[in-house]
Amino acid sequence: MAGTQDRTLEPGTESSDYTKRLARLEQSGIKRFLPTQAPYRWNLKRLGLGRVLDVGCGLGRNLLNCEPGSVGVDHNAHSVATCRERGLTAYTPEELAKAPDCGPGSFDSLLCAHVLEHMDEELASSILEQYLPLVKPGGSVVLITPQEAGYRTDATHVRFVGFDELRHHAEKAGVTVARTYSFPFPRSVGKVFPYNEFVLVGKVATA
Repeated sequence: MAGTQDRTLEPGTESSDYTKRLARLEQSGIKRFLPTQAPYRWNLKRLGLGRVLDVGCGLGRNLLNCEPGSVGVDHNAHSVATCRERGLTAYTPEELAKAPDCGPGSFDSLLCAHVLEHMDEELASSILEQYLPLVKPGGSVVLITPQEAGYRTDATHVRFVGFDELRHHAEKAGVTVARTYSFPFPRSVGKVFPYNEFVLVGKVATA
């Protein structure tokens, strides 16, 4: 994306307006009438992630479908407040560092969904390095990013992150890649369907 090389994270994602936009999108269009999140909830649950650290949790869309005791973290304090209003446990990064039961190795898995595309490569790598120590050895890592049509829907997206980029991030962070796949439809559909996702599933090193 032109003009983004000197940016690390789109400033708009920290604002109350961004939180309000996320809330509007939850109830927009066909989402008002059909359970459009059902396939994504199923995909998350079938992975058996246990206690999850949801990095960049937003309003808690995924956190709502994680096991009890799961925790969200987001740099947008307004989004964190919305999560709490929904009965979820969520913190800003500063709060998470002081939170009980959120120390090294305290989570079964890390989920980072629709986050890395908002950052340049350096910041994305540092985010993973920051939070991976909170996952127990042998725990799971799930990275999810939008495909082409979805990438174009958000002006705060900074960088397209496909399978190659996800693998690079995982391997750089010491995560062993178990598999990658396109969801919910085959890869070709992602060029026109805005809700098709790249998914990477990996494991944290055991030693």
